[in-house]
Amino acid sequence: MDTLADTGQMNRLLACIEFSKALVRVYDMETLLTEILERIKTILPARNWSLLLLDPQTQDLYFAVVVGVDPEKLKGIRLKLGEGIAGTVALTGQPIFIQEADQDPRFSARADAATGFDTHSIIALPLLVRGEVIGVFEVVNVEDEKYFMEKYLPHLAILADYVAIAVDNVRNFQKLQASSYIDDVTGFYNTRYLIRKLDRLIPDIKDHGREFSMVFMDLDNFKAVVDTHGHLLGSKVLAEVALVINSGLGPDDSLVRYGGDEFIVLLPRCSQKKALQLTRQLRQAVNAARYLKDEGINLKLTASYGVATLPEDAQDRETLLMMADRAMFYSKGRGKDRIMVGRNLTPVAED
Repeated sequence: MDTLADTGQMNRLLACIEFSKALVRVYDMETLLTEILERIKTILPARNWSLLLLDPQTQDLYFAVVVGVDPEKLKGIRLKLGEGIAGTVALTGQPIFIQEADQDPRFSARADAATGFDTHSIIALPLLVRGEVIGVFEVVNVEDEKYFMEKYLPHLAILADYVAIAVDNVRNFQKLQASSYIDDVTGFYNTRYLIRKLDRLIPDIKDHGREFSMVFMDLDNFKAVVDTHGHLLGSKVLAEVALVINSGLGPDDSLVRYGGDEFIVLLPRCSQKKALQLTRQLRQAVNAARYLKDEGINLKLTASYGVATLPEDAQDRETLLMMADRAMFYSKGRGKDRIMVGRNLTPVAED
């Protein structure tokens, strides 16, 4: 019997090691959570468990992985630090084992109410990275609690450590990746983001028969601004212009500094008619704003705009960019502070 028990322990330990090797190769959160779900199911003899992660922005716990109940029913539930058993573990950084949940004053029944589940016992472990809690691992309603605690709890603690490290690695990678998509001058997106976004967005839009519009804009006479006020204040003007543009965009729209004094606005699910309406509003906002007010300069600016739409003006990224750029170029040629639209270079009447 001892030999069989030792063999079982060794096999579980080896499974934990393989689990850790699998996780360190993952660099996106969705894949990581799928790996966690599939591999832990083969290691733990538990029908009900969950992984809750701490949202870095809101400091709430959310259910990232759920086994044993419908995860869709838990999507909207967030636990504050100190709320429920998981919230208490997240707040204190200490594990909690309870046998009768309904008799524990720390227990929150919100998840049970949402799913119709009946929680009796809970084993909850913190996910710790550099002494900070980033989540909680919960195993619920273990059938043979004594056996589980003796045989599986040590491995659960190891798994929790591996999961914590893997989640931290993915988040750090995402931060590093995100920073590489940000323009240093304006704080908005750069051309690297633009290419990645278009390559992911355009196929999806074409597959679903949707429209997608792009606005290419170039500040008029910006060289004169730099020649007069210098490069440092010129960069500040670009940052202020970006804020004006972004204030008129919707939550799904993206602002990109294309280079120099050129900007691109991405408008998913936006027809050419709606894109033109938005471009008119952007033009009015840019023209009405005053720049370098803190320096007492109160600079006025205008810009030239080109609008192109997929699929009517282009079928791919390169052509869409070319059409929007060409429309903007023709706006410059017609006297600047103008809007040109589409493949046919339709001029837009001035307001």
